[in-house]
Amino acid sequence: MDLATARWLTSPDAAAALAAATAEPDPGSLAAATRLRALVDPDQAAAVLNQAALRRRASAKFGTRAGSLFLTPDALEQATRAPVAARRAARLARVTDAVVDLGCGIGADALALADAGLDVIAVERDPVTAELAAANLGRPVLVGDAEEHWLALASDGVGVFADPARRTVSGRTWRVEDLSPPWSFVEALLAGDRPACVKLGPGVPHAIVPAHVEAEWVSDGGTVVECALWAGPGATPGRRVAVVDGAELAGSSRLVAHTPGTSSAFTPGASYLYEPDGAVVRAGLVDEFARLVRAERIADGIAYLVADWYMPTPFARVFRILEVLPYDEKTLRAWVREQGVGTLEIKKRGIDVDPAELRRRLKPKGRASATLVLTPTPEGARALVCARVD
Repeated sequence: MDLATARWLTSPDAAAALAAATAEPDPGSLAAATRLRALVDPDQAAAVLNQAALRRRASAKFGTRAGSLFLTPDALEQATRAPVAARRAARLARVTDAVVDLGCGIGADALALADAGLDVIAVERDPVTAELAAANLGRPVLVGDAEEHWLALASDGVGVFADPARRTVSGRTWRVEDLSPPWSFVEALLAGDRPACVKLGPGVPHAIVPAHVEAEWVSDGGTVVECALWAGPGATPGRRVAVVDGAELAGSSRLVAHTPGTSSAFTPGASYLYEPDGAVVRAGLVDEFARLVRAERIADGIAYLVADWYMPTPFARVFRILEVLPYDEKTLRAWVREQGVGTLEIKKRGIDVDPAELRRRLKPKGRASATLVLTPTPEGARALVCARVD
């Protein structure tokens, strides 16, 4: 999309075409394109149909608000999910009245910040994305380089939020060397002299996280979506946090880790397997979580925990261990056949196997369903037959 099309798309002139595109059952179809081209120019028809398709995809992130947003594919992919953005905005609102959003994209975080009552100044480098963000926010967006604008906007007390672009010509990247603005600028934002939050991908290495910042690995709806770095007022230096659907599990990078023992004393029907959420694993808090639920690692270095009791928790999926089988394909194939298992879920850690390929070889057929968890134990690899209890 070029800038002229973006300006038309966000103007009242496009309203009728947008409504027609939204009403199409399949905006990507040739029939839809033909009908829209009877109303507007081909480029404009493509723009409104693309918006209709993007808005449908965006509903998973933004709910009903998606129907009024202007989007691009890349900006939608990087945009923060609404519950995550709202939680972050509420935290910033506790320590500042104004925030500069550097690299605002389509304005998803800026909208959340404004909803939290903050005065928001949004900056975006790409003119087309900035045009769409301005329409979403209902206010102008500064177009240009984040570093240059920050020098002019960094007054005393103003907070800063940054979501550095994580794309190269090859696609999405998790390498900090590829961030825009660069990592050196991000580190300067986190100096601690003001409220600051930087959103990074969840794969950011612990080794590069500055020791003086607080780091949160955030999971929403079962997916680890980001690592947020916090500095300045309201942040706890060295704190490491797993946030799972708003619930927090915290530890410190300076703690000597509590390491539970390992156990394979499974009592089928009475033992429970805890599978920590990805945010807990990414944050390095598996042992902290184990202490919380009084569980033990199933084997050294494996992020499965076992206990003889069930403790409801937002930080893990919990399974009852029904049966313990040797990890042997012939044995497993026979078990699947004898149990009439047609729907088979295979989970694994520490075992070099492709679950999808193994499932094909086990030839599930029948009406029953089952979950197999493949894992090392002190006595060797095992397949645990499990049932979810959460």
